[in-house]
Amino acid sequence: MLLEEVAAASADVAATSSRMKKVERLSSVLSGLRPDEVPIAVAYLSGVLPHGSIGVGWASLRDVPSPAAEATLQLVEVDQTLRRIGGLAGTGSQAARREAIHDLFGRATEPGQGFLRGLLTGEVRQGALEGVMVDAVAKAAEVPATEVRRAAMLAGDLGAVAEAAIVGGSSALTRFRLSVLTPLKPMLAQSAEDVRAAFDRIRSAVVEWKLDGARIQIHRLGDEVRVFTRNLADVTDRVPEIVETILRLPLQAAVFDAEAIAMRPDGRPHPFGLTMSRFGSRSRRDLEELRTDYPLSPFVFDVLHLDGEDLIDRPATERFAALEERLPEDLRVTRIVTEDPAEAERFLDEALDRGHEGVMVKARDAPYEAGRRGASWIKVKRANTLDLVILAAEWGHGRRQGWLSNLHLGARDPATGGFVMLGKTFKGMTDEMLAWQTERLQQIETSREGITVHVRPELVVEVAFDGLQTSTRYPGGVALRFARVKGYRPDKDADDADTIETVRDIHAGSVS
Repeated sequence: MLLEEVAAASADVAATSSRMKKVERLSSVLSGLRPDEVPIAVAYLSGVLPHGSIGVGWASLRDVPSPAAEATLQLVEVDQTLRRIGGLAGTGSQAARREAIHDLFGRATEPGQGFLRGLLTGEVRQGALEGVMVDAVAKAAEVPATEVRRAAMLAGDLGAVAEAAIVGGSSALTRFRLSVLTPLKPMLAQSAEDVRAAFDRIRSAVVEWKLDGARIQIHRLGDEVRVFTRNLADVTDRVPEIVETILRLPLQAAVFDAEAIAMRPDGRPHPFGLTMSRFGSRSRRDLEELRTDYPLSPFVFDVLHLDGEDLIDRPATERFAALEERLPEDLRVTRIVTEDPAEAERFLDEALDRGHEGVMVKARDAPYEAGRRGASWIKVKRANTLDLVILAAEWGHGRRQGWLSNLHLGARDPATGGFVMLGKTFKGMTDEMLAWQTERLQQIETSREGITVHVRPELVVEVAFDGLQTSTRYPGGVALRFARVKGYRPDKDADDADTIETVRDIHAGSVS
């Protein structure tokens, strides 16, 4: 298939707000692909490169050649070229990368160039999110969407699942199973303004402390342990004390969902930033020093596999019972079972008194929905915080001269695949944070306008705020009041950011 055919489909999807029409258009493209083209098209139409970033930013695309008059670029050829560009390194690699990009763009038509530019700068935001793409794959393959979704959550790779489904149908999807030592996407939670709002949705609940740590997935098979972040990065070598703790357990195979957190001697957590410092690039000496000063403790809250048995489809109460039977109390997240919102409120107060950020309210009968923001998990935090995406930043003045300071903050909009701006803030930033973000934001720059540097929407920050107010200035109709940055969330991707619907729900609750 030609690149321009995929670009045309992307444009059509962006032009409609109808989910049904998006699915129909995407499935028509997928149905016409060769098997080796399917994973590429699924990734491209989702706005991502299947092999990750290749180090080509906006500056590299400013003076590309004029568009070609005729479409000749094949999809597989484009992918091979981009992979080759991403692998260039060493002396002369920058010039070679530039030459290859120019050759590629010189062979693309105007629509093809526009699509490639959006793909390389992270600006393909036409609403072909994973949920829509799953339905499109199911329609193209003529299989139930539930089978595609389950295979994708276990594989962590919708492109591979799509190829299998389109080539082999339902029978081909059965080969995607939970595999110990291979990470799967974590289950995510919705939000509620308070405990009573959560209990309006979940009557009989397991309520557990919500720890302000780093989400990790721990795999053990025999004498091998691997630890992954919530975005599936392998961080085993950065958490040796967690590996040692898991190896001491009397079991052979397990997959745990957990939080890693640096605890003080009095049992209260260190600030979140100290926990996250363990996950940056460090020398062995730095790691040993950090381990000594801020050792990490794992707190397990779910189990997906245990000694040869998959538990992912079991009800929460059965999975939690298995944890209680096999793990000591000091390795488990504290929880209660209750139908009483008042009891849950007291439990929340206890969590906050211990220095934690809130509670999770979980349905007792729910399976583990990997990769989904399911309705059976609800997070409640007393403080007003949101995980938002940086859309741009402004150069500072006075003491902050030379630093990118004032951040433009956006919530995710699942309907469009884009982001809705909620306001700006320059508060809560240390000098170290300002220096880091000035360098990092320029690396993902897409354009400049006066003092404003626009960036690819991929960095997530946790933002505290005093409230929300109705606003005609911002397109979402709401704006943050007295926002301040709590810290960056390198463990989260833009797709993990809070949605504009969540923001509006919080605002509606505050004015009702």
